[in-house]
Amino acid sequence: MSCHFQTLFQRYPALDCCRKDILQAYDLLSSSFKKGGKLMLCGNGGSAADSDHWAGEMLKGFGHPRPLAESARQGMPPATAANLQWAFPVIPLTSFPAFSTAFCNDVNPAYVFAQLVLALGREGDVLAALSTSGNSANVCRAAEVARARKLPVLALTGQTVGQLQELADVCICVPATITPHVQEFHLPIYHCLSLMLEEDFVGFWK
Repeated sequence: MSCHFQTLFQRYPALDCCRKDILQAYDLLSSSFKKGGKLMLCGNGGSAADSDHWAGEMLKGFGHPRPLAESARQGMPPATAANLQWAFPVIPLTSFPAFSTAFCNDVNPAYVFAQLVLALGREGDVLAALSTSGNSANVCRAAEVARARKLPVLALTGQTVGQLQELADVCICVPATITPHVQEFHLPIYHCLSLMLEEDFVGFWK
């Protein structure tokens, strides 16, 4: 078992109740990436920031540098290849300000992430849906579209779980109900998942 996984529960023993779900989340993401899938992330407020944060850990080296393998350097000037890193394909759906403001103004804010899942989601992808209450309308609508498109949904919620649990293939429900406390648990979980995945995929950049 990964040392990162064990360290998570040593540092945050309250998360022991989520052990099985975190492992399932890891297996889901690892399988998707190995088949060429990508991860899409969505959430509101602090969970939107967490979506961006999580993407940032996956799009460059996190626990380790990820220099490009020789095969990936082909056709690039040496200086360019030396300054690039291997990355997981991750899209934070929170990072489309021109689209999202236009869609929310012209159509319906509750479907802003659903529209992006419809546009960008492909077979083999995963949607990570973050909602501290589990009832965020735009996050739940995105999960509905993901399920309709046969994309697995990974939910990160709080103890109340809400509607999102019913739409998720894997649901990590942390033992907290107050929004900031839920978010404080979500961060070490996605950090742990990022470190475990980076370790698992080390052969892709070496």
